[in-house]
Amino acid sequence: MIDAILVLNAGSSSLKFCVFDVEGGELRVAVRGQLDGLPDKARFVARDGAGAVLDERSLDGRTEHEGALQLLLEWTQRSHLAGRRVVAAGHRVVHGGRRFTGPERVDDRVLEALEGLVPLAPLHQPHNLAAIRLLRALAPSLPQVACFDTAFHCAQPRLARLFALPRRYLDEGVERYGFHGLSYEYVARRLRELDPRAAAGRVVIAHLGNGASLCAVRDGVSVATTMSFTALDGLPMGTRCGALDPGVLLHLMSRYGMGERQLEDLLYHESGLLGVSAISGDVRELLASADPRAAEALDLFVYRIGRELGSLAAALGGLDALVFAGGIGENAAQIRGRVCRDAAWLGLELDEDLNAAGEPRISRPASAVGAWVVPTDEERMIATHVRAVLAC
Repeated sequence: MIDAILVLNAGSSSLKFCVFDVEGGELRVAVRGQLDGLPDKARFVARDGAGAVLDERSLDGRTEHEGALQLLLEWTQRSHLAGRRVVAAGHRVVHGGRRFTGPERVDDRVLEALEGLVPLAPLHQPHNLAAIRLLRALAPSLPQVACFDTAFHCAQPRLARLFALPRRYLDEGVERYGFHGLSYEYVARRLRELDPRAAAGRVVIAHLGNGASLCAVRDGVSVATTMSFTALDGLPMGTRCGALDPGVLLHLMSRYGMGERQLEDLLYHESGLLGVSAISGDVRELLASADPRAAEALDLFVYRIGRELGSLAAALGGLDALVFAGGIGENAAQIRGRVCRDAAWLGLELDEDLNAAGEPRISRPASAVGAWVVPTDEERMIATHVRAVLAC
């Protein structure tokens, strides 16, 4: 019987899972899959460790995260784990607040504390915790480990975390936290294998997906990032607004009488690329559209990436490498190309052919700033943390 670790990664519009075999100190993928397009265009796909498709289908009707999780658990239990014994489960949890600066084994006390952080990440935290609760109900004795997207940024300098608000709010935890930390942690480690010299220097990692952010990393340590108190800040995203003048919120409240719930729905679900294009928050659909509003949404996305890249390069005192990750960063060569061409002033020389081919390195050999495409693997990072916490 092979010991295995189950990893669940609930995003804003997807639910990923992976089962890792633990053999000889190595983590090997046994089964990997996801449900994306939640809740209205849900599609399920699962593959074995070699990448062969085991199951693929679209789901009819509306599928919420809880239903998607139930489907995944039932699917894995129907002989797909034959010969394996799940000894632990790991979860991506978006917000750990100040308290959780590293992975933590889940108990009642931890779960209660994480529930208190739901208002800081309402798009993700409830889905993360729902997965933990459901697994606890199904397998009460199974050890579970929560791994936090905020933890990677805990080493940032104090000034990078401060808002210019009265100090009493800082004392209550109102500060910049940052997110996508599991992705950044994995990519920073992987870059050490691909380009050790750059990885030891000044790097900006662009995690571009339905949720998007940039992170400045010096020698593998987070220095600054575009998301802050919540996962709303920074870049415009699929349906999230990104950086916004707080005065706009005051105006919406005064002019339109908007309350807390209306503003939350507007900022998290109706804005970003969807709001600007009035078509879709999916970059694939926008790239395929001839509608000028789609083009404008993408123009804004690229423009904001360029502005934030300049800001983070300033925080680092220069730039040695730019790394693309996430669904858009890994797959949208057009977006990568535009970002790199706009970054020529930093010394980045794009190799158009390498970029079109999706090669790992997409900059020219003589480029002063290297450009890389590094597929992220948050699930493997989580499994690595689970093994460290539980010594399994």
